[in-house]
Amino acid sequence: MRVKCVLCDRIDTIDDESLLAKRLRNRPIHTYMCQECHDRIAEKTKARLATGKFRIYRAKLPNDEW
Repeated sequence: MRVKCVLCDRIDTIDDESLLAKRLRNRPIHTYMCQECHDRIAEKTKARLATGKFRIYRAKLPNDEW
C-alpha cells in the first residue's frame, strides 16, 4: 500500500496486511506520518517540556477508594 506523509508529502510503501494499513483503510480519521516526522515532533516536544513553560494536560483519573 502506498501512503503519503501528511507533513512532508513523502510517499512510502507499507505492507498491505499490516495493522497500520488496516487502520488507514477502515478509518479515514487516521493519517500516516513518516518515522522522520514522528521523531522530529517527539524531539521538539521533549525540548519544550524541558523549558518548564510547556504543559501537557492529561485527564485526571478519579481516585477510587475501592
